[in-house]
Amino acid sequence: MPYLAGIFVYPIKSLDGIAVNQVKVLASGALCQDREFAILDAQGRFVNGKHNPKVHLLRSTWDVAKQTVCLQIQGTLEKREFAIDSDRIQLESWLSNYFGFPVTLAKNSLTGFPDDNIASGPTVISTATLETVAAWFPGISVTEIRQRLRTNLEINGVPPFWEDQLFAKEGEVVKFQIGGVMFEGINPCQRCIVPTRNSLTGESYPNFQKLFSEKRRETLPIWVNSSRFNHFYRLSVNTKIPASEAGKILQVGDEIKLI
Repeated sequence: MPYLAGIFVYPIKSLDGIAVNQVKVLASGALCQDREFAILDAQGRFVNGKHNPKVHLLRSTWDVAKQTVCLQIQGTLEKREFAIDSDRIQLESWLSNYFGFPVTLAKNSLTGFPDDNIASGPTVISTATLETVAAWFPGISVTEIRQRLRTNLEINGVPPFWEDQLFAKEGEVVKFQIGGVMFEGINPCQRCIVPTRNSLTGESYPNFQKLFSEKRRETLPIWVNSSRFNHFYRLSVNTKIPASEAGKILQVGDEIKLI
């Protein structure tokens, strides 16, 4: 029986995530605290790993109960803890000094700051898929692949690429249920440059995207709707959660059922 093996949220977009045992679904269909904050430059653009490699060197530890974040530059011993609301000015100053240009920390507790505003729900992948992809790249562990892909919900008890059945033709959705929460699977997630880089150092893996795409094409299950693959640098599934599910709880161990 497929079941929910892991829940990961990323309180500050582009920074380190945290594993939680349960999470509430917001009215927008986002997960509570996932990408609730985002670092913005003076033009209002996201400061993220896609465009700024220094993001990879920034370690963050989130304390949910205290609502604090502890920041540390990779390879150094100094740590700074900030209350996310009351120390906002000091936090923005520290981040501005680190990046070398002015930044602000924006907050959206209603929708967060999703990468895909249409399929704005949590991303889904299976543990077996992560294990398979890690095996494509000597020297990269399953944990490291997980950190590079930054998905929200991890499914176990299924074979590799099981989640590819959670999307259909363009314009259609696949309905499924995790515990008591209804989902709509939308499309296979298009990956960016971030998975090509070491999650701690930002160092690029040679020919990562090319090798990934070749292996993904070779291992694509025969039953997958291949019309959704204009290229094969796609992995995990983007979803939506209907407004009717607001306030419901997802919990590790929840069973997963196709509707």
